Amino acid sequence: FKETCSSKQILTDFRFNLTHWDMPEEMRVETMELCVTACEKFATNNESAAKMIKESMDKKFGSSWHVVIGEGFGFEVTHEVKNLLYMFFGGSLAVCVWKCS
Repeated sequence: FKETCSSKQILTDFRFNLTHWDMPEEMRVETMELCVTACEKFATNNESAAKMIKESMDKKFGSSWHVVIGEGFGFEVTHEVKNLLYMFFGGSLAVCVWKCS
């Protein structure tokens, strides 16, 4: 899946590639912005970026969110309906965010 979003400046600069999602539009936009911010802030520390994303998602959308950030991994997860986002940032850095209680 690919989608071009022009509602916010951060979503029009093509630093990311939204690969797959099952998430309402407003939540998806907020999650993508959060992922970009975290990956930029912690460019050399994926664990800190994942922690920032997870804690923010838990606070904003309730627990239990999970986040994986890295290059070269496969995944298969069980997630709650309307609570999954998978994207690439900066070319090769993958970010997978999902909720599973």
